[in-house]
Amino acid sequence: MDIEKIISELNFKAVRSSGAGGQNVNKVSSKVVLSFDLNASQSLTEEEKLLLKTNLATRFTSEDILILNCDEDRSQLKNKDIVTKRFLELIKKGLYVPKVRKATKIPKSVIKKRIKDKKNISEIKQSRRKPNLD
Repeated sequence: MDIEKIISELNFKAVRSSGAGGQNVNKVSSKVVLSFDLNASQSLTEEEKLLLKTNLATRFTSEDILILNCDEDRSQLKNKDIVTKRFLELIKKGLYVPKVRKATKIPKSVIKKRIKDKKNISEIKQSRRKPNLD
């Protein structure tokens, strides 16, 4: 995965931000919308694309486009940096493959100890019973 190549494939769009901010909100387009087309990407292999589709299935649109928004700051440049970092973290998490768990055997000594303890408890309970006088 080449980060510079992926960043070059991103599409940014500046939009007017919503919420409080007075007259500044009506004049300045500080909100940044990032879109990434997974199918058109040249920097990812087919295996990586498939992995991203499965791991981040809820984040992609029906056309396999990832859309992220950021309007945290009043500066368009800072919002662009924030949304780019968020995108890269999301891609790294999507490409993560967990290790396969290996099943371990229970040692024979542990099994023997468990059976010995069960027998010991059984003998203790047997000794607590009333004697049979028949």
